Amino acid sequence: MKDLLSALKISVPDKIFIKDPETSELGKRIIEQGIILITEIGFENFTFKKLGIKIGSNESSIYRYFESKHKLLLYLSSWYWAWLEYQLVIETFSIANTNEKLEKAITILTRTIEEDSSFSHINETLLYKIIVNESSKSFLTKEVDTENKEGYFEIYKRLIARLDQMILAVKPDFKYGLSLASTIIEGGLHQHFLREHFPSITNCKNEETPTKFFIYLVNNTLN
Repeated sequence: MKDLLSALKISVPDKIFIKDPETSELGKRIIEQGIILITEIGFENFTFKKLGIKIGSNESSIYRYFESKHKLLLYLSSWYWAWLEYQLVIETFSIANTNEKLEKAITILTRTIEEDSSFSHINETLLYKIIVNESSKSFLTKEVDTENKEGYFEIYKRLIARLDQMILAVKPDFKYGLSLASTIIEGGLHQHFLREHFPSITNCKNEETPTKFFIYLVNNTLN
C-alpha cells in the first residue's frame, strides 16, 4: 500500500489555499512545522507569527499560502480525510465478502494512526492528534454553510458516502446508512479523545479499543 500511496498526490480543494503548499519547499515546511506547532501549543494559541519564527521566515510568507489559520486547519483536515480515503479504497478493494469489507473499513477509520513514510513532510501521527483534538473547530463556525457550498468539506463527505455504500451492501434495506457512517467516523475520533482526556467515561481503553466497540455496535445494529 505504501508504494501505491507514494505515487499518489493528496488533493485538497483548491479554494482552501491561496498557493498550493505542495508546490514549494517553503509550503511543505509550513505544513510540516505547522503540524508540529499546533500539536505543541494547541490551535487556540497557534499564530502565523509563531509559525514564521519556527520556520525562520516572515509571517507574510505564510499568508501567501493561507489567508488565515482557519484555512490552514481546513487544509490539514482535508488532507487527512483524503489520505484516509486512499487507505480505505486500497485496503478494501480486493475484499469480496461484504461483512468482511465493512469490518475492515471500520478498522481503518477508527484505528490509532501510525506514521506513513510515504509523505516525508507530514507526520501522520501528529496530524491525527490534531484531527482528534482540533478538527471540529474547522466546521463549528458561522461560515460553515458557505464553506460547505464552496466545497471545503467534499472529501470528508465523500468518505462518509463510501462507508454508507459498504453498510448498504451488507443490509440494503437499512434506512440509516449515512447516520451510522458519520457516527462511526466522528464517534471514533470522540472515543480516542475520551481515551486521552476523560478515560473515566469511556470503556475504550486498554484492550477495549474504539475499533472493537464500533465493530460490535455495527454488527448488532445490522443483524
